[in-house]
Amino acid sequence: MRVDVEVDTAALEREVASTAGEIGRDMKVPGFRAGKVPPQVVLQQVGRDAVLDQAVRRALPNWYEEAVTAAGLATVGSPDVNLTGLPEKGSPLAFSFEVGVRPEARLGEYRGVEAGRRDPEVAEDDVQAELDRMRESLASLETVERPAADKDFVVVDFTGSVHGEPFQGGEARGYLLELGSGRLIPGFEEQLTGASGGDEREVRVTFPEDYEADYLAGEEALFAVEVKEVKEKRLPELDDELAVEAGGYESLDELREEIRAQLRTAQEAEIERDYREAVVDAVAGQAKIEVPQDLVHEKAHEMWQMTARRISAQGLDPQQYLQMTGKTEEDLVTESEPEAERALRREAALAAVVEAEEIEVTDDEIMDALREAAAQPGTPAPSDKALQRSLKKARAQGTDEALREDIAMRKAVDLLVEHAKPIAATQAEARDELWTPESEAGSEPDAELWTPDSD
Repeated sequence: MRVDVEVDTAALEREVASTAGEIGRDMKVPGFRAGKVPPQVVLQQVGRDAVLDQAVRRALPNWYEEAVTAAGLATVGSPDVNLTGLPEKGSPLAFSFEVGVRPEARLGEYRGVEAGRRDPEVAEDDVQAELDRMRESLASLETVERPAADKDFVVVDFTGSVHGEPFQGGEARGYLLELGSGRLIPGFEEQLTGASGGDEREVRVTFPEDYEADYLAGEEALFAVEVKEVKEKRLPELDDELAVEAGGYESLDELREEIRAQLRTAQEAEIERDYREAVVDAVAGQAKIEVPQDLVHEKAHEMWQMTARRISAQGLDPQQYLQMTGKTEEDLVTESEPEAERALRREAALAAVVEAEEIEVTDDEIMDALREAAAQPGTPAPSDKALQRSLKKARAQGTDEALREDIAMRKAVDLLVEHAKPIAATQAEARDELWTPESEAGSEPDAELWTPDSD
C-alpha cells in the first residue's frame, strides 16, 4: 500500500530547531560557552540545508510511525520510503512510502470450531530421565590411579605453539577436561586417552579452516601437555539417600511422585498452549484470506529481524549465528515462509474476530499488561504512577495502539477457545489427513503455530 505524507511547516521547523540544539551542544564558537551555542547560531555556522538534512533523517522514522497510526495500518515488513527532496524554508515536507499490510479475512465458522486436544500422559521414561539428570547434577569427581578412558576427566597443564611460536589462548594451568566432550580442537582429547596422572604428552592437531581466530585457521599446532590427575565421575545410587539430597524427600518413591506431578503440570500447560493454537488454526482455516507471496516473504524477513534482535540480546552476533548454522539470511528467510504465511493468516483471522465481536480494551487492561511486562523476579512491582507514566509515553509515541491490538487479539483467542469443541488429538489428525479439493495442491510442512502472545 502507498501512503502520501505531508509534515506541516511548524512540525518541520521544531525538528530543525531541536536538531540544531543537539549540534550546538558539541560545537565550540567564540563568545559562547561550550555546549550553549544557540540554534540560530548553529544554523548560521553549519548551514540550514545541512541541519535540515540531519533533522529529517532523525525524525523520518517517527513521522512514518505517526502516519501508519493515523492511517490505521497493520504493516508487514519494512517500508520503501520515497523522499524526493528537502523543502525550502516555510514549506512543508512531503514524502511517501509503500509497505505491505496485513491481509483481510472473511470469516467462516469461528464459534464452536473443533480442535484436537491431547490428554496428559507422563511416561515412566520421562520420570527416569529426570532422575538421571538429578544424579548427574549430584555426581562427584574422584581421583583414580589408572589410565584415562572416554568420559573420564583429566586435570592438565598445556602450552601450545604454531610454527614453534606460542599463541594467544594456547596456554592453561589446571584445566579440567572431560574426554569425549568435544570442547577442544578435534583430535586433542583423543590423544589423551590412556594417559595417567604424571604423564607428559605431545598433542598435534590442526585448527579447523573455519576457526574463529583467522590467524589460526587451518594451522597445525603442537601442544605440550602434562596430565596432573585422572578423575572418574561417580553418580549417587538411585535410592532414598538421593531423594533426601535432591530436595529433602523422605523416600525415592516420594521423589518419583513429585517429579511425575511436575512433569504433568508442565505437560498440561503445553497441551493448553497447543490447544489454543489449534483453535486459532481452525478458525483461520475456515476463513477466506488471500495472502500474496511477496507479503509472505516480507513477513519472513520481519520474523528473521525479530530473531536477530533476540540473538543479539543474548550476546551473540547474528552473523556468527548464521555461520554456526551454515546458512545465509536469505536461506533462513525462505525456510520460514510457510510459518510466515501461517502467522499472516492467523493475524488476519483474529483481527476479523476482534472486529466482528466488537472487542474493546480498557485502560485498566493496558495497565495490567504493562504491569505484567514490567514484572521481574526479585524486584519490586512498579507503582501505578510509574505505569501511568509508561502509558502516557506510549500514547505520545503512538505505540499504545499496538499494545491495545495485542490485548484485543488475546481476548479474541480466549473467546474462541471458550466456544471451541475439543476432540481427541488422533481424531483431529485423521480428519486433517482426509482428502479435500483444497488439499490437492499439496500440504504445507509443519511449522511453529502463531498466537498473538508468542512473538
